[in-house]
Amino acid sequence: MPEVTRDVVLDKLRTVRGPDMEGNIVELGLVSDVFISDGKAYFSITVPADRAKELEPMRAAAERVVREIPGISAAMVALTADRKAAPAAAPVQRPQPAGAHAGHAHGQRPAGGAPAKAGIPGVGAIIAVASGKGGVGKSTTSVNLALALKANGLKVGLLDADIYGPSMPRLLNIHGRPQQIEGRMIRPMENYGLKVMSMGFLVDEEVAMIWRGPMIQSALLQMLREVAWGDLDVLVVDMPPGTGDAQLTMAQQVPLAGAVIVSTPQDLALIDARKGLAMFRKVEVPVLGIIENMSYFVAPDTGKRYDIFGHGGARKEAERIGVPFLGEVPLTMGIRETSDAGTPLVVSDPDGEIAGIYRDIATKVWAEMSAARDDKSRAMPSIVFE
Repeated sequence: MPEVTRDVVLDKLRTVRGPDMEGNIVELGLVSDVFISDGKAYFSITVPADRAKELEPMRAAAERVVREIPGISAAMVALTADRKAAPAAAPVQRPQPAGAHAGHAHGQRPAGGAPAKAGIPGVGAIIAVASGKGGVGKSTTSVNLALALKANGLKVGLLDADIYGPSMPRLLNIHGRPQQIEGRMIRPMENYGLKVMSMGFLVDEEVAMIWRGPMIQSALLQMLREVAWGDLDVLVVDMPPGTGDAQLTMAQQVPLAGAVIVSTPQDLALIDARKGLAMFRKVEVPVLGIIENMSYFVAPDTGKRYDIFGHGGARKEAERIGVPFLGEVPLTMGIRETSDAGTPLVVSDPDGEIAGIYRDIATKVWAEMSAARDDKSRAMPSIVFE
């Protein structure tokens, strides 16, 4: 069977009529870059923000015709709101996903505030784990935090939101592709009792993801809203480093219960961590606290402690800005080795010192998140990105 190319997909999409049955979506310039991998096509369609719900049949038609192409097994298609086409003061919103119950904690309209962001059916709370820069061990922390929350008796899912560098397949030793079930929904992968979704399950590890804002937004929201998560107490989202498109999408369109910031002790990492803190505060997402990762190193032969990256910087920063300090995670060979092997320490050595540190951090995170959710006076923000 010949390889399906971008041009083949675009030719097929020319059969889909544009809004108001005028022209077709390709000639009207509504289709984003098309990405094809392992028999799956990914693209978005740009529409006016105030017509997103009305134009859902157009999105469905585009998905249907692409799936008819021989060699295409699935299509990930999303509507991306064209903010310029909406009134300047109006927030960009997406329609409530089918099946979402109006009584869900995240699906209500706060008194006197803007409409709440649509929640995920069955998911009690969503927590973002973020950092201002790469290389601070955020993904390893996300995995062990999720497993620690589970060890503390919660039902937990994990979303790998790092489109460009997905690491969950390796960190959790999960292989294969997710299965599509009824409608557009797909079943998450599982290991160690966690339900997991990652772009790493959908594309080959060697594939370079050259995506811009609309495609990142589409992929993130589909991995979030079109996955059959089931009943979860908490969904942990491993955010990509920095404060770019993915972070803004999550902050703008997802009802985050709070954010955890991961940093190393040195000043350079803390400078970048402050950017992440400032972003979440600006969009009124509660900062649940700061974790100091790679806090210190204990020599295995002598037991002597070395503060390789300095020490206490994250604790001092937490005190300075008035957010909880969640704990110190040391730099150990065990964390590195078990991460590479896909056997995180919380499950491979559940009674060990490091697993105890993560469980203690998980207890503090859950307590802070519960306190933030109990604060009924905080209205959800209405955000417009120009």
